[in-house]
Amino acid sequence: MCNWKIGNYINIFALYIITLKDKVILVNIRVNNKFVIDCIFVIFSTLSEGKGMNMKKISKTHSIYLIIFFMVFIWSVIYPKDYFTWFLEVLPAIIGIMVIIFTYEKFTFTNFVYGLILIHAIILLIGGHYTYAEMPLFNWIKDSFHLSRNYYDRLGHFAQGFIPAFVAREILIRKSYLKRGKMLLFIVVCICLSISAAYELIEWFVAELTGSAAEAFLGTQGDVWDTQWDMFLALIGSMSAVFMFSKIHDKCIEKLRK
Repeated sequence: MCNWKIGNYINIFALYIITLKDKVILVNIRVNNKFVIDCIFVIFSTLSEGKGMNMKKISKTHSIYLIIFFMVFIWSVIYPKDYFTWFLEVLPAIIGIMVIIFTYEKFTFTNFVYGLILIHAIILLIGGHYTYAEMPLFNWIKDSFHLSRNYYDRLGHFAQGFIPAFVAREILIRKSYLKRGKMLLFIVVCICLSISAAYELIEWFVAELTGSAAEAFLGTQGDVWDTQWDMFLALIGSMSAVFMFSKIHDKCIEKLRK
C-alpha cells in the first residue's frame, strides 16, 4: 500500500534512460494500489540542439550502462517498501543521471568512473526499494553473524565517499591546474566529506519537515552516533579511493586522452 499520495496517483517520470539510436524511452509509472507501467518510445535527437547527449555518438559501453540503470530503476520502483522513502533515497541517482546526460558531450568521463557511478546508483536503487535497514542480504548477514544492525547503510555511506572521490578527482585533473599530489588528494577528500556532511544536513531537514515519515530515510536503527558513522565511513571511502586506486584511475584518464 502506498502511504505517500498526491491526489489519486503518484506519477514518476524517468526521462532519457534507454537510448536506441535516436529514440529514448519515456517511462510513466502510475501508482494507485497497483502499478501500470507504460513504456512510450519518443523520438529525440538531443535535449536541445547542441546540448545534452547525442544519441548517435554515445558509446556501446555507455549504452549498456544506461540499459542496466534503467532495468534496475524499473525493478526498484515496483512495490518498494515505502514510496516516500523510495523517492528520497533514489532522488540523488535520478539527479546524477540527468546531470551526466546534460553534460555528456561537454565532459565525458572515463568508463572506469561511469562504471563506478552505475554501481553507486544501483546501491541507491536497492536501498530505496528495501530501505537501508531492511535490505535482505544484509539482514541475512546480520542474523548469521549476530550483528546489532543491518549494515547496508554503512556500505552506502562508504560508497558515498569512495565513488565521488573519483568523480571529483577526474574533473580536477582534466579541468584545473592542479597537479597530482598531496594538494589534489586533500581537496578530493574535503569535497567528499563536504558532500557527506551536506547529505546529513538534508536528512536532518527532511526529518524536521516530515517527522516520523522520514524514519526509514534516516535509517539510524537506534544508533545515536549514526550521523558521525556515516560521515566517518564516507571519509574512509574517499581516502581509500585516492590512496589505493589513483594509479588505476590515472591509467584510465591517459587512455581516454589518447
